[in-house]
Amino acid sequence: MTSTAQASEPGARTAHPDHLGHVIFIAAAAAMGGFLFGYDSSVINGAVEAIRGRYDIGSAALAQVIAIALIGCAIGAATAGRIADRIGRIRCMQISAVLFTISAVGSALPFALYDLAFWRIVGGFAIGMASVIGPAYIAEVAPPAYRGRLGSFQQAAIVIGIAISQLVNWGLLNAAGGDQRGKLMGLEAWQVMLGVMVIPAVLYGLLSFAIPESPRFLISVGKHDRAREILAEVEGDKIDLDARVAEIENAMKSEHKSTFKDLLGGSFFFKPIVWIGIGLSVFQQFVGINVAFYYSSTLWQSVGVDPTDSFFYSFTTSIINIVGTVIAMIFVDRIGRRPLALIGSVGMVIGLALEAWAFSFDLVDGKLPAAQGWTALIAAHVFVLFFALSWGVVVWVFLGEMFPNRIRAAALGVAASAQWIANWAITASFPSLADWNLSFTYVIYTAFAALSIPFVLKYVKETKGKALEEMG
Repeated sequence: MTSTAQASEPGARTAHPDHLGHVIFIAAAAAMGGFLFGYDSSVINGAVEAIRGRYDIGSAALAQVIAIALIGCAIGAATAGRIADRIGRIRCMQISAVLFTISAVGSALPFALYDLAFWRIVGGFAIGMASVIGPAYIAEVAPPAYRGRLGSFQQAAIVIGIAISQLVNWGLLNAAGGDQRGKLMGLEAWQVMLGVMVIPAVLYGLLSFAIPESPRFLISVGKHDRAREILAEVEGDKIDLDARVAEIENAMKSEHKSTFKDLLGGSFFFKPIVWIGIGLSVFQQFVGINVAFYYSSTLWQSVGVDPTDSFFYSFTTSIINIVGTVIAMIFVDRIGRRPLALIGSVGMVIGLALEAWAFSFDLVDGKLPAAQGWTALIAAHVFVLFFALSWGVVVWVFLGEMFPNRIRAAALGVAASAQWIANWAITASFPSLADWNLSFTYVIYTAFAALSIPFVLKYVKETKGKALEEMG
């Protein structure tokens, strides 16, 4: 790095914007892609039994229809980096919003099961794009002193999307008399649930017109004056703007547009840093976090809650998720990313191990014994809490920060794609695993939570407080 860049680094690290509220708005708008993911992943759960009944399919086929959106997510994530480098981060967000809007309408009005599956793939592609662009964009516009907290907006948006979709589903279900196939506005209730996704999709598109392009992308296409204006907005005009532009430009001079080929190298196909990103993504999903949401209503039933009420009571899991995410947002820039990840891993091991123990007992009259039922319920909430305050947030922050500039977009795309594939594997396999042996299923998740500890200790480096130009 040149002397100019070195001189400007301390200013970059300590830069404080004059209008922090504006920077928060920018990050929140970009994180709306996370809201779409959270909303979509949870809203489909309100339609599961209705889809099973309408199309008369078994658990295995149903799981594939539910999980197939994640394949679209993987494709979208893998291609978003190149698209964003060609046309910009904002245009990429707008394409994602349009595709998700179309998929919401298609999902609400399917004429066959394969048609529903197709629209879920389209929606998944849009979410996959947004999942890459959101963290990358936030990392590029956020001042280093606030980058961890602003980067955590992605996960905050996901958990809020989950919570709001559960409330919307509950309200629509009650309006339809408690029947997922009850009539609402001339459609079945589950169709309305999926159609409501048009609202956040349109909002995401509108917000994308209210935020600026990434200064790093602008510099890459020669728009230096506009880049200075945006840097002044997000880092404050008290820093040396010319020096900041020079720092970014010098870091990019020896670079070219990141492609998949740039990620190759090392002894195992990809560069080591890319494998670390893939590892973070896979561990985040292989602890079985999505199962906690898919299975929450059943957990309530296992301790005696009436099935018709369990749908609403499972909302408590989302509240715990939000609380944990807020904790992470408070501490991610104070104690760092690695310590939070390690704390979370230990907590998840405890919660998952207790769940595995509880579910090893036989059901009595369709329910776990009282002690084991309550243990399973409390342990599930402990697991969600520790995931939310750690891996739920820090993985998105790490992926937005950890890669060198020259490969950031492409590497983030591959890592996010791996995350969606891992998500699909867990979502699609859980019904069969649970039917086989639910307790051992949780043993598997516990093992992955335990393995995440040495992985972080050995391979993951702290990124707290560093300028993006220092990565690599």
